[in-house]
Amino acid sequence: MAEPPAPLATHARLPAAGMVALKADLARPEVAPALAAAGLALPPGRRILRGARGQAAWMAPDELLLLVPRAEAAAVAEGLRARLGEAGALVAEVSDLRILFALEGPGAREALARLVPVDLAPSAFGPGDFRRTRLSQVAAALWMETPGVFRIAVARSVAAYAGELLAGAVTGGASGLYPPGA
Repeated sequence: MAEPPAPLATHARLPAAGMVALKADLARPEVAPALAAAGLALPPGRRILRGARGQAAWMAPDELLLLVPRAEAAAVAEGLRARLGEAGALVAEVSDLRILFALEGPGAREALARLVPVDLAPSAFGPGDFRRTRLSQVAAALWMETPGVFRIAVARSVAAYAGELLAGAVTGGASGLYPPGA
């Protein structure tokens, strides 16, 4: 009997991360300096940028998700509130709302493509690209850290289901849709 094919990638639930949601007119002149003071950078649309303190992800034209060390999330939120004021900006520490997963390995792109309606071709999705989408039937956000290294965020309430989806997606052989390690 033939051996089953090796998994395309590995998947793991990541330790709890600090997360801050920022809803505001991102073109306001105060936003970029407020993020810079928090050690973050204002990302362009559909991108995630790393700053000195963490990452800022573009969720929508008026929304960012800030990923910072868990112990610093409340302070980052409070600092942004102080710099942006109550009017015109909503800042909330949302660390307990989402769970992060890692999907890594030479077949990670292909495994993820089995679950999301996103063009993951190397020419369309590379390091720093960020999308809000669906992971099978649940809302998710995903981004590529480096080639072959993806991060996926889902609501805490569907984390077990998302983990099962990822486990299933990495099994089975490669179809050759994407070159290994792309």
